[in-house]
Amino acid sequence: MKQINYSIGVVMLLLLLFNTIAIAKEIVITTPGRQTIPLAHAPLLATSAEDNALAQTFHDVLQGDLDLSGLFEFVDEGAFLDDAKNDDLNSSDINFAQWRMLGAQVLLKGTYKLRRNKLELKVRLFDVMTRRLLIGHNYQGQAHEIRRMAHSFADQVMKVLTGKLGSFNTRIAFISDRTGNKELYLCESDGYGSQRVTNHANLILNPDFSPLGHELIFTSYHQGNPDLYRKEIYTGREVKISSQIGLDGRVHKRMTNAWGIDVDPTWNPIGDQLAFVSDRQGNPHIFIVDVLSGQTHRLTHAGRYNATPAWSPDGKRIVFSRLEGGVFNLFSIDPDGFDERQLTFGAGNKEHPRWSPDSRFIAYSNDISGNKAICVMRADGSGQRQISTIQGNCSHPAWSKSW
Repeated sequence: MKQINYSIGVVMLLLLLFNTIAIAKEIVITTPGRQTIPLAHAPLLATSAEDNALAQTFHDVLQGDLDLSGLFEFVDEGAFLDDAKNDDLNSSDINFAQWRMLGAQVLLKGTYKLRRNKLELKVRLFDVMTRRLLIGHNYQGQAHEIRRMAHSFADQVMKVLTGKLGSFNTRIAFISDRTGNKELYLCESDGYGSQRVTNHANLILNPDFSPLGHELIFTSYHQGNPDLYRKEIYTGREVKISSQIGLDGRVHKRMTNAWGIDVDPTWNPIGDQLAFVSDRQGNPHIFIVDVLSGQTHRLTHAGRYNATPAWSPDGKRIVFSRLEGGVFNLFSIDPDGFDERQLTFGAGNKEHPRWSPDSRFIAYSNDISGNKAICVMRADGSGQRQISTIQGNCSHPAWSKSW
């Protein structure tokens, strides 16, 4: 497969120039139950030459993102009335009575203009009951950037309705052996556009993003040893960094000093604690160590084999895999050791969980179909879906904090 060619000028935010039109008072949804909002998603209408495929792509990406959130019930598009064909985005010109008749509480409408592959997109979210504009954005870019515009607006919908920005306009890195070697790949948060970013022709392990999301850190046996590499996503520049004493040239502090093997560390958001796996007391379990004091306590007590913990970005949960009955399933637990919950069940090994930056979703690998595939689910285990589409085994996902 041809290796991706990155270009800052093409990929950076020139492709996603947008203006905020208005934001009304936020409707913040905090109910822990699965209460859903009836949402009418009107078709994207052209104000110049039509491109039906472009409009359908925007519709499908935006609705797919919002569907994954589990917060919305979509009004049947077959029941839409005349106002669905109205391309006026002013609230005074929208027939909200028609949308109320269909049971909609919020309405998504948009228009686009395409000239010589230059796209102008206007999207609005309305409160049907109050007839108010909740949020509106104008986007400008190239036609192929329509998917990112949809992801971006989905994030804004989540923010205005829940008070917390979404995580759809992000990327997931993962490892695949589709070429015969384990190489590193990148895709959108919904799995679209998988592209290879390494060509090491050897074993690659444990990818992760830098804090700003512009670099990938991973282990590679490219030169025969398990060396640590840093790759700049936009330029493709790659540097081996494991030959240094530390990432900043200094000797780093040893965090654990006990009998047994200590692996799979994961930081809490504040950076003062690490969760990790250790077999110091027999079977592999999750432990937490305080960085300053070095004091360690055991987090998990059930199961014969606990592995690959990941601390949520909001600090509230730790997700991990556990071997029971010959199968790995995913569990989550409070950092204080209480409220352990099983998230996945049944056949197929669910492993290597990683959080989305908003702590709403978990990416993981699942081999229920034979080959390992990257899947995504909500933090409570619902809404499970496979997102990887390329052949071969796909595993070890890592979720970026930004595009």
